[in-house]
Amino acid sequence: MIERIKKELSKVVIGQEKMIDALLIGLLSDGHILLEGVPGLAKTTTVKALSKVLNLQFKRVQFTPDLLPSDIIGAEIYDMSNNSFKIKQGPVFTNLLLADEINRAPAKVQSALLEVMQEKQVTIGEKSFKIPPPFLVLATQNPIESEGAYELPEAQLDRFMLKIIVGYNTKEEELTIAKKVANNEFESIETIVDIQTLNEMKEKVKAVHIDKEVEQYMVDIIFATRDEKYKDNLLYGASPRATINLFKAVKAFAFLKGLDFVSPIEVAAVAKDVLRHRLVLSYDAMARDVTADSVIKKILTEVSIP
Repeated sequence: MIERIKKELSKVVIGQEKMIDALLIGLLSDGHILLEGVPGLAKTTTVKALSKVLNLQFKRVQFTPDLLPSDIIGAEIYDMSNNSFKIKQGPVFTNLLLADEINRAPAKVQSALLEVMQEKQVTIGEKSFKIPPPFLVLATQNPIESEGAYELPEAQLDRFMLKIIVGYNTKEEELTIAKKVANNEFESIETIVDIQTLNEMKEKVKAVHIDKEVEQYMVDIIFATRDEKYKDNLLYGASPRATINLFKAVKAFAFLKGLDFVSPIEVAAVAKDVLRHRLVLSYDAMARDVTADSVIKKILTEVSIP
């Protein structure tokens, strides 16, 4: 089924296998995804295509500096006809919410997503509303512009399961994209998965086995980010959410590879995506151009592999 999904997505998305895998991992393990990359790398196209393949409701919010929290979650509206208030639901009431250029909006707006990302519910006025599953926030941000952009709060970053760095296509892929766009040769996408099938896939992901040694290996990696030996580079290490998300992500990634067990190879493959947005670099490290990825790479080489 995974190969069929990828085959459908390939009709409109050329390359970007890592981004597609990340979105599928998030979908199978109920984790939110942060996509970072320059414009034009098919981030929005991929999310829309995924919603079509899976027959899920999709909504997009373009984040701007003048956006209000009510523009996302909704608001109480006064109805003059019957002299009462009614609830107008915002775009967050969906299955796949694309928060486009999320770092364009100030912290007050970004914080409007905190409750729904963690609790899968929205509070408007005095009422709380559950968001029907599945629900994923897929956020994009542009790394090359700083004017009019805001840093995401650590509390919100921690709620994203993975942060994916989306790179450029290869020369061959870009040539294919240019030809298809110029000649309008993209095929239409068909829906091949329903909610029942998706839930069955999620159950299979939960059944993926992890040996105790591999479980301990993952915990050792997380605890290494809090170790004193890395204090020159890190102010703060990864939170317990990182451990939870690493356990969930490696199971989903193993399932994508057709495995029913997790090995250290899968752990190493997803560790950077799980951790890079959760590590707070020291000022000294930033002055030396040290990156979170380089610190994670060093930790992976120094933690004993089972």
